[in-house]
Amino acid sequence: MQFVICWHEYYAERVAVPFLNRQNLLMIAFYVLLYVIFGCVYDGFNISVQKLSLLIYSQALAAFMADGIMFIVIWILMQRFPNPFPGFAALAGQIAWAAIWSVVAHKLYFATHQAKRTAVIYDVRRGVDGLIREYKLEKKFDVQAVISIERCLSNINMLEGMETVFLSGVHSHERNIILKYCIANKIQAYVIPRVGDVIMSGAKKIHLFHLPMLCVGRYHPTPEYLFVKRLFDIAASGIAIVVLSPIMLVTAIAIKAEDGGPVLYKQLRLTKDGKEFYITKFRSMRVDAEKDGIARLSTGENDDRITRVGHFIRKVRIDELPQLFQILSGALSIVGPRPERPEIAAEYEKEMPEFRLRLQAKAGLTGYAQVYGKYNTTPYDKLQMDLMYIAQPSFLEDLRIIFATVKILFLPESTAGISEGQTTAMSVGKDCNIEIEIS
Repeated sequence: MQFVICWHEYYAERVAVPFLNRQNLLMIAFYVLLYVIFGCVYDGFNISVQKLSLLIYSQALAAFMADGIMFIVIWILMQRFPNPFPGFAALAGQIAWAAIWSVVAHKLYFATHQAKRTAVIYDVRRGVDGLIREYKLEKKFDVQAVISIERCLSNINMLEGMETVFLSGVHSHERNIILKYCIANKIQAYVIPRVGDVIMSGAKKIHLFHLPMLCVGRYHPTPEYLFVKRLFDIAASGIAIVVLSPIMLVTAIAIKAEDGGPVLYKQLRLTKDGKEFYITKFRSMRVDAEKDGIARLSTGENDDRITRVGHFIRKVRIDELPQLFQILSGALSIVGPRPERPEIAAEYEKEMPEFRLRLQAKAGLTGYAQVYGKYNTTPYDKLQMDLMYIAQPSFLEDLRIIFATVKILFLPESTAGISEGQTTAMSVGKDCNIEIEIS
C-alpha cells in the first residue's frame, strides 16, 4: 500500500512519458510480484516456523529489495536520478506495517492452530526435540514422545494418535516401515536425510525393462547451464568490482594503517575434483596467526588472533570481496560449495569419507550451506546441503541462493565460529551442535 501511494502521489507524474491507468496497474502488479518473490525467498510468509523477529526481518528485507528494484525502474522511466526521499518514506512505512502484520499474523495463527502431537524417532543422532525448543517451535510441535527406532519398531502402534513424526538419522529400511505407517494413518513425517538420501534426490526418473527406475550419476550439469552460469559470474563480478572498489580501497588503507602488515592473504583451498588453488581475502588476523604452521579454525568473535579492523570486515563480509577477482578469472563461481583447506578437509574425511563428494562442483563465494546453515549446523549437515545443491543444478536455484545470501549478511549467527577449544575438525559427531566455520 505504501508503494502504491508513493507511486501515485509522487513518481507517476514525473516519468518522462506519462503513464495511462493500465500502465500504472502494471507497475503496481510488478511491485507486488517482486515483493511476493522476495518474501518467499526470505521465508517472510512462513508464519508457522519462523521466529517473530525473523519474520519481521524477512518482511522488511523483502520490501527493501522490491523497493530497490522499483527505484531503478523509476530511474529509467524518469531518465534522471529520482528524489529518493519519498521512496525512503514509503520503505519506512512498509517496515512499520511489516512489523504490525507479522505480530498480528503470528498471534492469530497460533491462536487458531493448536500444536501438533509430535513424536521424534531417532537412530544415530538425537536432539531434534532440543532444536524444537531452541527455535521456539513448541507452539507448532508438541513433542509427546522421543523414541529410539528399535523401541518404535517393536510396537509401531505407539505412534497412534500422533499428528507429526520426525525421523532423525534413521536407516532406509527402518525408515520406510515408519513412513508407510505414517502415510496410511495420515501422519505428517519430517525426515532428516542421510547422505545417500540426498544423492537419490537428484536421481533421473527413467523406464527400463518395462520397470520404473532411478538413474543416479556424478554431477553432470548441462552445457547451457554452465554457459549461463559463467556468463553471469563474469557480468556480476565485473559490475561488483566497479561498484565496490571504493570500499575495497578504504579497507586496504585501514588494514595497512593498523599494523603495517600485508593487506591481502592467500590460503590454499580445494575446488572441483580436488584441484588446489589459492583463495584471496582481506587480512583480518594478525600476521603471525598461524606461525606454528598448524591449520586452525576460527572461533569467531572470541578469536584473539583477529585484528580490530578484522572484526569489522568479517562482520560485514568485506573480507571476502577480493574473491570477486577470482570469480572474474574463473577460479571461483558466485554460487557453489565453499572451498575448504586441504588439512581441514582431510580431518573431516577421517570421520566421513563422503565429504569429498562436495568436490564435484566448482567452489563458490556463497552456497546452499552458507545460506541455510546456522551456528549449530555440523559439517555433516553442511555436506548434505552442498550435495542438495549439486544434485539439482539450475540457474534459478543459483539466483535464489544469491538473493538469500543478502538475508544472512546481517545475521550474527551466520558468522559464528567453532566453540572455544574446539580447534580441529573432529567435532563431526551426529549429535554435535557446534558449527565449524567453512569459510
